[in-house]
Amino acid sequence: MTTPQLTTGAPDVVTTAPRPAIRGRSRDSSSRLRALDGLRLLAALMVAAYHYGGRGGDIAQAWGGSPAHQFPTAAPLFAYGCLGVQIFFVISGFVICLSGWGRTLRAFVASRISRLYPAYWAAILLITAVFALPWVAYKALPPSEVLTNLTMLQQPLGVHRVLGVCWTLWAEMRFYALFALCVVLPGATRGRVVLFCAGWTLAAALAQAAHEPFLNTVLMPEYAPFFIGGIGLYLLHRYGARDPIAWAIVLVSWLVGQHYAVAGLWHAPSATAFSYRSTAGIIAVVTIGFVLVAAVALGKLRWANWRWLTIAGALTYPFYLVHEHLGWVVVRALHRGVGLPSYATLILTVGLMLLLAWVLHRWIERPLTPVLKRSIDPRR
Repeated sequence: MTTPQLTTGAPDVVTTAPRPAIRGRSRDSSSRLRALDGLRLLAALMVAAYHYGGRGGDIAQAWGGSPAHQFPTAAPLFAYGCLGVQIFFVISGFVICLSGWGRTLRAFVASRISRLYPAYWAAILLITAVFALPWVAYKALPPSEVLTNLTMLQQPLGVHRVLGVCWTLWAEMRFYALFALCVVLPGATRGRVVLFCAGWTLAAALAQAAHEPFLNTVLMPEYAPFFIGGIGLYLLHRYGARDPIAWAIVLVSWLVGQHYAVAGLWHAPSATAFSYRSTAGIIAVVTIGFVLVAAVALGKLRWANWRWLTIAGALTYPFYLVHEHLGWVVVRALHRGVGLPSYATLILTVGLMLLLAWVLHRWIERPLTPVLKRSIDPRR
């Protein structure tokens, strides 16, 4: 299991939207929610810890043995890093509601496509090229499957993934489609957003009960509560903490979300399993994710306004895309090739992936995103 600037997805620049004054305080419509940028990078680093030291599979081949042997103390903690995906989804619900409010459908679609695809295309081509090198132990996919991956529709088409993490982007795309059709197209209002949250919560529960694959694909019962919880937190951010309906949306989403997280990640203690996550630990991580986003929504982390967090937010999406598969190659080279110790290899690999993320942001995202956006929505 693997996440938007994860998604899971890749939200826009995080700034507060214009909203009514609450309890006499003025609202600065241009101030940036830098703490949310920091939370996005934290969630991405959690996922990276999981991929490098909290699971088995191909990363064990890179280390030359189980990561549990490389990190006997930290590996049980790294195993919880996969929950960074759920935190990503909460953040995505918040940011997509923020960025979609007041936009036309065309402008919303343009913002999503231009934000998701440039770095994604670059990551697909880069990883395919690296895996095709004769001295790399991992094999590239056939050309037809690589080309299909460029659409980001490989999962519903039954095609192998170039990027392991792109399953979260498929979840993000379905969320964007639901939000666009139900909220952006008719025009975002508080009542319409509340109705969307209530309707999606109920429909997702019914889809789970019906055991109908198509409904599960569209409504995503296991991920819906995290997106919906993020939307509820945005309502608190926009309209203030004295909104009982918004609190109810957040509370129900947390209750349902922790259920799906436990159901998906908990198993009985087993000597054959790579790692063990306790029920209490899973609930605690999900709860911390909701609490941290709530702290941002309610202005409790306004003091975390450091400019470097803006850079952290910009690097999160490209880092998330490239860190897993290219990390295998770097870990193998540093640990088995050069002979660096495990923790030194881990830290240096993360640093190199962040550096690569900066290159992708600077030379791919920054020039291509506005061009792609204008080509879809010239009126902007």
